[in-house]
Amino acid sequence: MEAAGSLCLTALVGMPTVAAGADLAALIADAASRSGVALEHGDALVVAQKIVSKAEGRRVRLAEVEPSPRARELARTVDKDPRLVELILRESQQVLRARPGVIIVLHRLGFVLANAGIDASNVESEGGGEAVLLLPADPDASAERLRRGLRALTGAELGIVVNDSFGRAWRLGTVGTAIGVAGLPALVDLRGTPDRTGRALRVTEIGTADELAAAASLLMGQAAEGRPVIHVRGFPYPPRPGKASELLRPAHLDLFR
Repeated sequence: MEAAGSLCLTALVGMPTVAAGADLAALIADAASRSGVALEHGDALVVAQKIVSKAEGRRVRLAEVEPSPRARELARTVDKDPRLVELILRESQQVLRARPGVIIVLHRLGFVLANAGIDASNVESEGGGEAVLLLPADPDASAERLRRGLRALTGAELGIVVNDSFGRAWRLGTVGTAIGVAGLPALVDLRGTPDRTGRALRVTEIGTADELAAAASLLMGQAAEGRPVIHVRGFPYPPRPGKASELLRPAHLDLFR
Protein backbone atom coordinates (compact mmCIF):
# COMPACT_ATOMS: atom_id res chain seq x y z
CA MET A 1 0.00 0.00 0.00
CA GLU A 2 1.51 3.29 -1.11
CA ALA A 3 1.05 6.36 1.07
CA ALA A 4 -0.32 9.57 -0.42
CA GLY A 5 2.08 12.37 -1.24
CA SER A 6 0.43 15.07 0.86
CA LEU A 7 -1.63 15.46 3.98
CA CYS A 8 -3.47 18.73 4.68
CA LEU A 9 -4.62 19.58 8.20
CA THR A 10 -6.76 22.64 8.92
CA ALA A 11 -7.99 23.85 12.30
CA LEU A 12 -11.66 24.81 12.18
CA VAL A 13 -12.30 28.26 13.63
CA GLY A 14 -15.15 29.61 15.70
CA MET A 15 -16.08 26.54 17.72
CA PRO A 16 -18.09 27.82 20.70
CA THR A 17 -17.83 26.64 24.27
CA VAL A 18 -19.62 23.29 24.27
CA ALA A 19 -22.28 22.59 26.87
CA ALA A 20 -23.96 19.35 27.89
CA GLY A 21 -26.51 18.26 25.32
CA ALA A 22 -24.99 20.31 22.49
CA ASP A 23 -25.42 19.04 18.92
CA LEU A 24 -21.73 18.55 18.26
CA ALA A 25 -22.21 17.53 14.63
CA ALA A 26 -24.10 20.75 13.90
CA LEU A 27 -21.48 22.88 15.68
CA ILE A 28 -18.68 21.24 13.68
CA ALA A 29 -20.52 21.55 10.37
CA ASP A 30 -21.07 25.26 11.07
CA ALA A 31 -17.41 25.75 12.02
CA ALA A 32 -16.32 24.02 8.81
CA SER A 33 -18.51 26.35 6.76
CA ARG A 34 -17.16 29.45 8.52
CA SER A 35 -13.62 28.14 8.01
CA GLY A 36 -14.16 27.79 4.27
CA VAL A 37 -13.82 24.00 4.44
CA ALA A 38 -16.18 21.90 2.32
CA LEU A 39 -16.40 18.45 3.86
CA GLU A 40 -15.87 15.76 1.20
CA HIS A 41 -15.97 11.96 1.01
CA GLY A 42 -12.77 10.51 2.42
CA ASP A 43 -11.96 13.50 4.63
CA ALA A 44 -11.41 12.99 8.34
CA LEU A 45 -12.00 15.07 11.44
CA VAL A 46 -9.94 14.82 14.60
CA VAL A 47 -12.04 15.99 17.53
CA ALA A 48 -10.75 16.78 21.00
CA GLN A 49 -12.05 14.44 23.67
CA LYS A 50 -12.84 17.40 25.86
CA ILE A 51 -15.65 18.77 23.69
CA VAL A 52 -17.08 15.26 23.21
CA SER A 53 -17.13 14.74 26.98
CA LYS A 54 -18.71 18.16 27.53
CA ALA A 55 -21.45 17.50 24.97
CA GLU A 56 -22.16 14.12 26.57
CA GLY A 57 -22.48 15.58 30.06
CA ARG A 58 -19.36 13.95 31.49
CA ARG A 59 -18.59 16.97 33.68
CA VAL A 60 -18.58 16.22 37.42
CA ARG A 61 -18.51 18.73 40.29
CA LEU A 62 -16.13 17.53 42.99
CA ALA A 63 -18.46 18.89 45.66
CA GLU A 64 -20.90 16.13 44.67
CA VAL A 65 -18.38 13.28 45.12
CA GLU A 66 -18.14 11.36 48.38
CA PRO A 67 -14.75 9.61 48.61
CA SER A 68 -14.61 6.04 49.84
CA PRO A 69 -12.18 4.87 52.55
CA ARG A 70 -10.00 3.35 49.79
CA ALA A 71 -9.93 6.67 47.94
CA ARG A 72 -8.97 8.56 51.11
CA GLU A 73 -6.12 6.15 51.81
CA LEU A 74 -4.78 6.31 48.25
CA ALA A 75 -5.15 10.09 48.22
CA ARG A 76 -2.71 10.33 51.11
CA THR A 77 -0.17 8.27 49.14
CA VAL A 78 -0.44 10.29 45.93
CA ASP A 79 -1.12 13.71 47.48
CA LYS A 80 -4.34 14.27 45.55
CA ASP A 81 -7.85 15.41 46.40
CA PRO A 82 -9.64 12.29 47.70
CA ARG A 83 -12.73 13.24 45.68
CA LEU A 84 -10.66 13.16 42.50
CA VAL A 85 -9.13 9.85 43.55
CA GLU A 86 -12.62 8.45 44.06
CA LEU A 87 -13.54 9.33 40.48
CA ILE A 88 -10.30 7.77 39.23
CA LEU A 89 -11.14 4.54 41.03
CA ARG A 90 -14.69 4.52 39.67
CA GLU A 91 -13.38 4.90 36.11
CA SER A 92 -10.72 2.19 36.45
CA GLN A 93 -10.50 -1.57 36.38
CA GLN A 94 -7.19 -1.65 38.25
CA VAL A 95 -4.59 0.65 39.78
CA LEU A 96 -1.24 -0.35 38.26
CA ARG A 97 1.13 2.21 39.82
CA ALA A 98 0.77 5.03 42.34
CA ARG A 99 3.20 7.66 43.50
CA PRO A 100 2.93 11.31 44.58
CA GLY A 101 1.24 13.24 41.80
CA VAL A 102 0.10 10.38 39.58
CA ILE A 103 -1.99 7.22 39.52
CA ILE A 104 -1.49 4.88 36.55
CA VAL A 105 -4.58 2.80 35.93
CA LEU A 106 -6.12 0.28 33.60
CA HIS A 107 -9.16 2.29 32.56
CA ARG A 108 -12.55 0.63 32.29
CA LEU A 109 -12.22 1.16 28.49
CA GLY A 110 -8.95 -0.79 28.40
CA PHE A 111 -6.52 2.14 28.13
CA VAL A 112 -3.48 2.30 30.40
CA LEU A 113 -3.07 5.95 31.36
CA ALA A 114 -2.58 8.43 34.16
CA ASN A 115 -5.43 9.46 36.46
CA ALA A 116 -8.05 7.65 34.34
CA GLY A 117 -7.89 10.48 31.81
CA ILE A 118 -9.76 12.79 34.21
CA ASP A 119 -8.86 16.42 33.59
CA ALA A 120 -9.67 19.80 35.16
CA SER A 121 -8.02 22.06 32.57
CA ASN A 122 -10.37 24.22 30.47
CA VAL A 123 -13.38 22.92 32.40
CA GLU A 124 -15.88 25.64 33.23
CA SER A 125 -17.05 25.69 36.86
CA GLU A 126 -20.75 26.20 36.29
CA GLY A 127 -22.54 26.85 39.56
CA GLY A 128 -19.27 27.36 41.41
CA GLY A 129 -16.78 24.87 42.75
CA GLU A 130 -14.14 22.82 41.03
CA ALA A 131 -15.24 20.49 38.23
CA VAL A 132 -13.51 17.81 36.17
CA LEU A 133 -14.24 15.93 32.95
CA LEU A 134 -14.38 12.17 32.58
CA LEU A 135 -13.65 10.42 29.31
CA PRO A 136 -16.71 9.65 27.15
CA ALA A 137 -18.59 6.58 28.28
CA ASP A 138 -17.88 4.87 24.93
CA PRO A 139 -15.57 6.93 22.66
CA ASP A 140 -15.93 4.60 19.67
CA ALA A 141 -19.70 5.00 19.87
CA SER A 142 -19.23 8.77 20.25
CA ALA A 143 -17.16 8.82 17.05
CA GLU A 144 -19.76 6.78 15.18
CA ARG A 145 -22.62 9.05 16.29
CA LEU A 146 -20.64 12.08 15.17
CA ARG A 147 -19.85 10.43 11.80
CA ARG A 148 -23.54 9.68 11.21
CA GLY A 149 -24.62 13.16 12.32
CA LEU A 150 -22.20 14.85 9.95
CA ARG A 151 -23.19 12.54 7.11
CA ALA A 152 -26.83 13.57 7.62
CA LEU A 153 -25.88 17.26 7.60
CA THR A 154 -23.31 17.29 4.79
CA GLY A 155 -23.76 14.09 2.79
CA ALA A 156 -20.05 13.31 3.22
CA GLU A 157 -18.70 9.99 4.45
CA LEU A 158 -16.04 11.06 6.93
CA GLY A 159 -13.56 9.39 9.21
CA ILE A 160 -13.68 10.51 12.84
CA VAL A 161 -10.97 10.32 15.49
CA VAL A 162 -11.63 11.34 19.09
CA ASN A 163 -8.29 12.55 20.39
CA ASP A 164 -6.85 12.75 23.90
CA SER A 165 -3.33 13.40 25.23
CA PHE A 166 -1.54 10.39 26.69
CA GLY A 167 1.84 10.02 28.31
CA ARG A 168 4.02 7.03 27.42
CA ALA A 169 5.87 4.50 29.49
CA TRP A 170 9.05 4.71 27.43
CA ARG A 171 9.33 8.41 26.45
CA LEU A 172 8.75 11.82 27.97
CA GLY A 173 5.98 14.11 26.81
CA THR A 174 2.32 13.68 26.00
CA VAL A 175 1.11 12.98 22.47
CA GLY A 176 -2.27 12.93 20.78
CA THR A 177 -3.81 9.46 21.00
CA ALA A 178 -6.96 8.06 19.42
CA ILE A 179 -9.50 6.98 22.03
CA GLY A 180 -12.44 6.80 19.62
CA VAL A 181 -12.52 5.96 15.90
CA ALA A 182 -15.17 5.61 13.20
CA GLY A 183 -15.01 5.39 9.44
CA LEU A 184 -11.27 4.81 9.07
CA PRO A 185 -8.76 2.10 10.02
CA ALA A 186 -7.36 2.50 13.52
CA LEU A 187 -4.71 -0.16 12.88
CA VAL A 188 -3.20 -1.23 9.56
CA ASP A 189 -1.56 -4.67 9.52
CA LEU A 190 1.34 -4.85 7.05
CA ARG A 191 2.60 -8.24 8.13
CA GLY A 192 3.29 -10.40 5.09
CA THR A 193 3.57 -7.47 2.68
CA PRO A 194 6.96 -6.87 1.01
CA ASP A 195 9.34 -4.03 1.82
CA ARG A 196 11.27 -2.25 -0.97
CA THR A 197 13.73 -5.12 -1.20
CA GLY A 198 10.99 -7.74 -1.45
CA ARG A 199 11.46 -9.02 2.09
CA ALA A 200 8.16 -9.84 3.82
CA LEU A 201 7.39 -7.71 6.85
CA ARG A 202 6.95 -9.84 9.96
CA VAL A 203 5.82 -7.54 12.80
CA THR A 204 4.80 -4.20 11.27
CA GLU A 205 1.42 -2.90 12.36
CA ILE A 206 0.75 0.83 11.96
CA GLY A 207 -1.30 2.72 14.54
CA THR A 208 -2.79 4.93 11.85
CA ALA A 209 -5.42 6.56 14.07
CA ASP A 210 -2.79 7.41 16.68
CA GLU A 211 -0.53 8.89 13.99
CA LEU A 212 -3.40 11.05 12.79
CA ALA A 213 -4.28 12.10 16.34
CA ALA A 214 -0.67 13.10 17.02
CA ALA A 215 -0.45 15.12 13.81
CA ALA A 216 -3.68 16.95 14.60
CA SER A 217 -2.50 17.69 18.14
CA LEU A 218 0.20 19.96 16.71
CA LEU A 219 -2.60 22.29 15.59
CA MET A 220 -4.95 21.66 18.50
CA GLY A 221 -2.38 22.58 21.13
CA GLN A 222 -2.48 21.59 24.78
CA ALA A 223 -3.50 24.76 26.62
CA ALA A 224 -5.52 27.84 25.62
CA GLU A 225 -5.43 27.54 21.83
CA GLY A 226 -9.14 26.80 21.44
CA ARG A 227 -8.84 24.65 18.31
CA PRO A 228 -10.66 21.43 19.22
CA VAL A 229 -11.51 20.22 15.70
CA ILE A 230 -9.00 19.55 12.92
CA HIS A 231 -10.03 18.82 9.34
CA VAL A 232 -7.83 16.30 7.49
CA ARG A 233 -7.57 15.76 3.74
CA GLY A 234 -5.26 13.19 2.19
CA PHE A 235 -5.38 10.45 4.85
CA PRO A 236 -3.46 7.75 2.99
CA TYR A 237 -5.63 4.72 3.81
CA PRO A 238 -9.05 3.87 2.37
CA PRO A 239 -12.14 4.25 4.56
CA ARG A 240 -13.44 1.26 6.45
CA PRO A 241 -15.17 0.58 9.76
CA GLY A 242 -12.64 1.00 12.54
CA LYS A 243 -12.49 1.29 16.32
CA ALA A 244 -9.89 2.58 18.74
CA SER A 245 -10.27 -0.68 20.62
CA GLU A 246 -8.23 -2.27 17.79
CA LEU A 247 -5.20 -0.45 19.22
CA LEU A 248 -5.35 -1.96 22.71
CA ARG A 249 -2.47 -4.29 23.44
CA PRO A 250 -3.59 -7.53 25.12
CA ALA A 251 -2.32 -7.83 28.69
CA HIS A 252 -0.28 -10.96 27.90
CA LEU A 253 1.69 -8.99 25.30
CA ASP A 254 2.19 -5.90 27.48
CA LEU A 255 5.77 -6.02 28.79
CA PHE A 256 5.15 -3.00 31.05
CA ARG A 257 2.44 -4.67 33.11
